[in-house]
Amino acid sequence: MAAREEQTEKKPNSSNTAPIFLDRGSVRSLLSYPSLLQHFQSSFPSISTTIQSPIRQNYSIDSSSSLLLMPSWSLSPSLPYIGVKLLTSYPQNSARNLPGIHASYLLFNSITGQTVAVMDGTELTLWRTSCVSALASKFLSREDAEILVMIGAGSLAPYLIKAHLSVRPSLRKVIVWNRNAERAKNLVKKLQEEEEEMGGVCFESTEFLEGILGLGDILSCATSSEDPIVKGEALKAGAHLDLVGSFTPLMRECDDDAVKRGRVFVDCEAAMVEAGELVGAFQRGVISPGEIGGRLVDLINGEKIGRRSSEEITVFKSVGSAVVDILSAQLVYDTYMGTPITAHL
Repeated sequence: MAAREEQTEKKPNSSNTAPIFLDRGSVRSLLSYPSLLQHFQSSFPSISTTIQSPIRQNYSIDSSSSLLLMPSWSLSPSLPYIGVKLLTSYPQNSARNLPGIHASYLLFNSITGQTVAVMDGTELTLWRTSCVSALASKFLSREDAEILVMIGAGSLAPYLIKAHLSVRPSLRKVIVWNRNAERAKNLVKKLQEEEEEMGGVCFESTEFLEGILGLGDILSCATSSEDPIVKGEALKAGAHLDLVGSFTPLMRECDDDAVKRGRVFVDCEAAMVEAGELVGAFQRGVISPGEIGGRLVDLINGEKIGRRSSEEITVFKSVGSAVVDILSAQLVYDTYMGTPITAHL
């Protein structure tokens, strides 16, 4: 609350002032899982048709590192902004005990072209990515899901866990696995310290992935793996598989069997050409693009039915999009300014 009050004192009161800077702590203080989830669900269907969002530009720095540029803009009165995210992906940073993703987000007024804010894009990405997965889970996972298996213990993992818990309060246990077992243990310890605010959920880690794949009602993967981690044959009936890590055709978190057994949904069309799990499955004839169940916006609009039975296996593949970036930045900026989203209408 102190951080929020301090920001209130510093709010600009003129359109001619310098752009505001919102660091990681500021972004975090201005967001909550319920508020961002609600913003996505209420705004995404109408805004998604008005936003111009070119395919992200992805430049290879070396064999494993990338620079990504993700622009978007809208002339809709409800979203009078232009946004650009600049992001670096350095998977090898895990060996340096550093986050693999670093980003900055620039927000401009689409009427005047003025820069209105520069914010921590890394924090923004963590929030928007986790909330996209959780929103999909709201439509695709079982309402009585009890066990969440978290595969990966990097920067995104705690956000995914908390976001999934926010839409599935039935979850009673979270099991974390990471190739580096110590990182999984450290994440569990951190989550256990916050246990009270998460409703007494049980957190534990394991070194044996094979033993927990069949336990998960929801399995969330956030890794940079190029080799399948999740085997489809291990998924139990009714499981929901959330794939977050891959964003190039060479990256792959699950095998073809998981894609074949599950009913697959994507966050956006880009997943069809960027996600290694899907690109490879299409090339090998495992499934065809026409067999994809739909996009997240189709689920929100009710144009596509989500989970159809308690036994159905569902898969959600996200690669991220500039649309959810700019919506997240809008919520951060407007909340900071004390401007209701509806004030733009």
